[in-house]
Amino acid sequence: MAIYKYTVVAAEDEELLLGNLVKKIEQTGLGFRVIGTALTGSQAYDIVKEKNPDLLITDIRMPVMDGLQLIEKVRNHYPLTRFIITSGYSDFDYAKSAIRLRVSEYLLKPVEPDELYSALFRIRNEFEAERSEYLGIFNAEMTRNTPDQIAEALNDFLIQNYNIDINLNLIASNMNYSSSYLTKIYQQKYGTTPSKYVTALRIARARQYLLQNPELSIKQIGELVGYHDQAYFSRIFKKQTGQSPFDYREQP
Repeated sequence: MAIYKYTVVAAEDEELLLGNLVKKIEQTGLGFRVIGTALTGSQAYDIVKEKNPDLLITDIRMPVMDGLQLIEKVRNHYPLTRFIITSGYSDFDYAKSAIRLRVSEYLLKPVEPDELYSALFRIRNEFEAERSEYLGIFNAEMTRNTPDQIAEALNDFLIQNYNIDINLNLIASNMNYSSSYLTKIYQQKYGTTPSKYVTALRIARARQYLLQNPELSIKQIGELVGYHDQAYFSRIFKKQTGQSPFDYREQP
């Protein structure tokens, strides 16, 4: 049976190193397929927008947009993407930033094949665990239903699991759909995308916590609704409501 292919975008500003990285990724035999490469951070972001990969591997030192800026931007719009940073700099500040951005792995250059293998192996196991969870609901049997019924099943799943990371790519692949098709049938029924609906659910619940549970800190509330980075939670909350969580809680 063919190994399921997880998609990767690789970004590295040195063309030779980029080619070597792509070769090392595909030689692991772990089922990761490189679907796009970039020599600048902005190029990488454009490819991510177009192809929505499972994993982004980026050098930290990139022209136009550095690796950390790229990751933060991708996280804001594609929160389920996993990240690996490669860098020739073992500066602890970079490591701290990588931790804050929930980067899966931080690999020093030149990237050793065994270290890359270990990193991809761990990430693949995370994907496989998620995929198994979804198989109980979203599988080949589900495709016998009408598009409306599939959209309803997805909507119920989002309502019950809004506060965990939901990987639409994996849900779609379990039914041999593309994530864009699954998004399309959902949007036709509900007038919004699954990711926007999850955000709305999270913010609505956060508002309740802020007003009804003064014993909870803003960080705790963010974590309860699915945002593990307080700064990111505050940005999303303000974008949706026009107020920071603190100001919302303090209003008369």
